Amino acid sequence: MNMRWIKFFMVLLAFSVFATGCQKQEGTETSSKKKKVDLIYVEWASEVASTNLVKAVLQEKMGYDVDMIPVSAAAMWQGIASGDADAMVAAWLPTTHGHYLEKMKNQVIDLGPNLVGTRIGLVVPTYVTLDSIEELNANAEKFDGKIIGIDPGAGLMSKTEQVLDAYDLDNLELIVGSGATMTASLANAIQQKRWVVVTGWSPHWMFAKWDLKYLEDPKNIYGGEEEIHTIVRKGLKEEMPEVYNLLDNFNWSLKDMQQVMVWNRDEQSTPYENAKRWIEQNEDKVQEWMQ
Repeated sequence: MNMRWIKFFMVLLAFSVFATGCQKQEGTETSSKKKKVDLIYVEWASEVASTNLVKAVLQEKMGYDVDMIPVSAAAMWQGIASGDADAMVAAWLPTTHGHYLEKMKNQVIDLGPNLVGTRIGLVVPTYVTLDSIEELNANAEKFDGKIIGIDPGAGLMSKTEQVLDAYDLDNLELIVGSGATMTASLANAIQQKRWVVVTGWSPHWMFAKWDLKYLEDPKNIYGGEEEIHTIVRKGLKEEMPEVYNLLDNFNWSLKDMQQVMVWNRDEQSTPYENAKRWIEQNEDKVQEWMQ
């Protein structure tokens, strides 16, 4: 072989190595982008359970790197609408978060319910001898003039403010707090057999721990049964189809969620470890989500 052909093959080989290297680098960058998922959520017991479950499936079964971002309800919706977060599995519809969806419906993608049969309202221990919200005002002193609430950005709180107006509950004040302070107040009152009324929702571990009931809502301000929906940012389907598909398929039952929420009450475990535990016990269901 003459020198001219040798030089030609050397140039060709060098170009081939360079092109392959570029392809690998480009593929690595694409893979790196693909492997990062941001899940945004509110720190309610139910959403801690569901968001950790989705995170565990994405990380343990599908190899993604997942960040969980705890925020208020308003910031959660805004995070999806702006594209700063990829998804949430924590949208309570049509009542609790209905006003957020109405405002941002053209900026987000609603994948439908991942859990059905939820409910919100005012909750009291069963030893409280009232059955309706209409009876609260006349008995305000027995509740120390307080309705124990949660975080101020929650849709449940805005609905409760509407309840105060609709039922003329002038003798009661809605106390802002968090899910944790609400259940702490409830636990303390039950221990002392005092009357207490709190803003509540199902599913929640408190219904498994104590005998509680919802007060009737004749004016239907809180609405009937709700659903928890999965909401994703625009462009997710095109950019991460595998993640989109999982989120679109994700659904579980009240019983499933309640079980994980009870596990999460154990201080010896973490929500993420409990999510992995649930996955191990429900492999068939998880495989269906990933199809």
